[in-house]
Amino acid sequence: MQYVGIALIVVAGLLVVGNSWLKKRTETKLGGVPTKPGSEDVTPITPGSRAPVAQFHVSGNQAMVTFDVPLDEEDDEILNELLVDEAVEVVREKRHQLPISDVHEVVALAGRGSVREVGRTKLPSPGVLPPPPPVSLLHLGNVTRDPFTAENADQHAVAYETKTNVPSDELPPIGEELRIPKGLERGLRATGVDVQTASGAEIIVGLLQLFGYSLDTSTGSGSYTAQKGGESTLVVVDPYEPGGDPEVAEEAVRAFTGRFSMSGASRGVFVSEKYAPYMIYDVEKREPRIRFLTRERLQEFIDSMAIG
Repeated sequence: MQYVGIALIVVAGLLVVGNSWLKKRTETKLGGVPTKPGSEDVTPITPGSRAPVAQFHVSGNQAMVTFDVPLDEEDDEILNELLVDEAVEVVREKRHQLPISDVHEVVALAGRGSVREVGRTKLPSPGVLPPPPPVSLLHLGNVTRDPFTAENADQHAVAYETKTNVPSDELPPIGEELRIPKGLERGLRATGVDVQTASGAEIIVGLLQLFGYSLDTSTGSGSYTAQKGGESTLVVVDPYEPGGDPEVAEEAVRAFTGRFSMSGASRGVFVSEKYAPYMIYDVEKREPRIRFLTRERLQEFIDSMAIG
């Protein structure tokens, strides 16, 4: 029993060190994604999301990893470094399928349409990879509270409002209106989301992945089941088509609540680039497990991640 107690103390210490390492690393790599009170607590180390891989091959003494992620015309050195770290982890995952004994260097490439090299790193010795990080940089749930969880839902529902005067003209792309902190933008880009052209739903789905959710799209068109920690979240998307009604139809709200009640999910999130009707207040009051992230609420939702 004495040895078991010592072992538990050692494991707890490693977890604390891992979280401390991640907080400092995140401040460097993701441009200071704010951590909130309590994020220093010992939490399980979880893998998180990974940058989407378009191609992997070994050429001579180089392992080449190409990522399907959007890049700006100007280099982002921090994003480049993050992708180099991700490239090393890809090689680690692939080493059992492809021999890497002669690999001296890992090269990271990225881009959509036009692919370019974003960085490279030499291995400590041929075929030997550096130790893996204790936690994934692309899992924000390791450093800050998950804004999708039930314990955070009540404060958001109080803060958010609905639009009183819905514009009658065509709505511009949501990316033109949202102000996304640079750290979150880097994380979203690294998971394949171009914040300039993405829809509101694509941004929310990207954030779900950054907070460690796995997504199942088999529930039907325009909906997802997000799984994490043994709980499921039903995500339903109400898309906006140019020239269409800029306000969510009340029938869509009722259909969502009915679908949630039959889904067995722990939580429900309705996402739309349209404005919400006032009736959602009553829906959220009756069923606190439901969240509406509509056009007038998306900015406040993103801002909430940076509030301590």
